[in-house]
Amino acid sequence: MGKVYLVGAGPGDPDLITVKGLKVIQKADVILYDRLINEELLSFAPEEVEQIYCGKLPEYHTLKQESINRFLCKFASQGKTVVRLKGGDPFIFGRGGEEAEALVKKGIPFEIVPGISAGAAAPAYAGIPLTHRDFSSSVAFVSGVSHKDDTEADWQRWARSVDTLCIYMGVKQLPYVCEQLIKHGRGRQTPVAIVHWGTTEQQQTVTGTLADIVEVSEGIKNPSMIIIGDVVKLRERLQWFEDLYLTESSTSSVI
Repeated sequence: MGKVYLVGAGPGDPDLITVKGLKVIQKADVILYDRLINEELLSFAPEEVEQIYCGKLPEYHTLKQESINRFLCKFASQGKTVVRLKGGDPFIFGRGGEEAEALVKKGIPFEIVPGISAGAAAPAYAGIPLTHRDFSSSVAFVSGVSHKDDTEADWQRWARSVDTLCIYMGVKQLPYVCEQLIKHGRGRQTPVAIVHWGTTEQQQTVTGTLADIVEVSEGIKNPSMIIIGDVVKLRERLQWFEDLYLTESSTSSVI
């Protein structure tokens, strides 16, 4: 029996892979990797490694989740070291829990290698601290893919009880998100930032308010992180990555 490692590849900057994540890649027999991982990380794998692309685009899946689960079980059953390389952290909107459950059902050994989530990294690279003694003592990470199961209680909690909201995969639903937050008590002038391709050379940050962010961010697409709350005010003073690196085109990897 082999073993499966569910590895968080981080948010895009290859230097943000953990030491353990890098060591696991270096000993892999098979790597199943997602669209949002930096493919530079694959260069650290052995030459003979088998690579399987599992990338997902909105409304289009190269491999369905059930197929990915079967591949993990199949290769591990052949005695191979299998790395499931996922963008960000496998247990934060990464379906790592589903994959771990599938492995448990088949009795296959596995380890979780946490990664740096885009929800933490993209705001940091945009100069936005998620917590701050003067502005925020609570953070919520929310999936913005669908609002089918949202309830009034959900929006009341997100609007009134959480200082900072970090919304994954929410660009398509942004008009609805803003509408619901305002409806349930969040001020129209609440600051909002959208960080597109955070931590990479393509990073772009747009700021506004709940009242105007839809208009000022027109054209911004996923992958993007949406940050809502007063901490966004700090970006004007704390932005560092875009000013220092993107203007100088010096974002080379140092791994």
